[in-house]
Amino acid sequence: MFVQAPGRVNLIGEHTDYNDGFVLPAAIQFRTAVGIAPRGDQRLLLYSENYDDQLGFDLAHLPSAPRRHWSDYIVGVASKLAEQGILLPGASLLIDGEVPQGAGLSSSASLEVAVCEAFLEISHRKMEGKELALLCQRAENEFVGARCGIMDQFVSVHGRKHNALLLDCRSLAYHHQPIPAEVRLVICNTMVRHSVAGGEYNKRRMECEAAAAYFSKILPGVKALRDVSLEELERHGSALPETIRKRCRYVIKENARVLDAADALALGDLTRFGRWMRESHASLRDDFEVSCGELDTMVELACQIEGVYGARMTGGGFGGCTINLVRSDKVELFQSKVSEGYGRATGRRSEIYVCTAADGVSRLT
Repeated sequence: MFVQAPGRVNLIGEHTDYNDGFVLPAAIQFRTAVGIAPRGDQRLLLYSENYDDQLGFDLAHLPSAPRRHWSDYIVGVASKLAEQGILLPGASLLIDGEVPQGAGLSSSASLEVAVCEAFLEISHRKMEGKELALLCQRAENEFVGARCGIMDQFVSVHGRKHNALLLDCRSLAYHHQPIPAEVRLVICNTMVRHSVAGGEYNKRRMECEAAAAYFSKILPGVKALRDVSLEELERHGSALPETIRKRCRYVIKENARVLDAADALALGDLTRFGRWMRESHASLRDDFEVSCGELDTMVELACQIEGVYGARMTGGGFGGCTINLVRSDKVELFQSKVSEGYGRATGRRSEIYVCTAADGVSRLT
């Protein structure tokens, strides 16, 4: 039996999910496929096509800590299922991932969701979509050690073909928003690799949590930066270090940008949507400081090309990809100009993926 779960690209709303804010991602055609078959023992046997690597675990004695290995995501999901009383039978898993790794397209969430669905299928158990996404997020937060928000796992479960997904990361209320047929989601990979397991990503989250704790002592009802207005930041934020104020300014403004961009998309106003994308990138670069020279170069190149509505970095940052909203009849022009310009400016070869929004996790027949 085989299941698949997609990666994702985030159109706008970066680093807002763990601040209880708003995001607007879409699932993409790149996916992780998992084949699973029962075994007659209590072993979990894993084989990765990507790494040509095989290893096994005793289900009764799963590792209690990550090994900084691709199998951590699978062990983490199995451990979280066991904590919920879902005891897995012995199984052999074959894993084949298409999502570019280290590119900010959620290869880890894609793997977690696909594996979780496979485990549920072989255990003859069902789990509501929101619950499945939250379990996979806990596996990444608590076992792997990457303090990601809920966005990646949620859209990998709930993605819909030809639609973006507007998600309130506090209530987990969501709705799908059609993406106009005349545009393509064009992803440009800078080929600068990053890892969000620790490092600067976790540091940004700690900075945001420290700011929220500060405001919670001054303002009633503040649980996260989502609850702080720009006016309140200006009135009460002077005691914060300048770096923390910049982080706050980004998150507060980005939440507003997501809602404005979602309104623009609903109206089919791609010019306005693109403007919010460009402003988002500038704030990620200057206030949240998670961009890099290669990402900035890619965005600058894209914004000079006819038929491009908007461009910005996507994902955790420090490398990875940009997302570009491109008129379908200008995609070939875009590919040639960005590829040539990026190579000339950086000496690096880029990869460019032309996508449309895809469905979420499903069983393959």
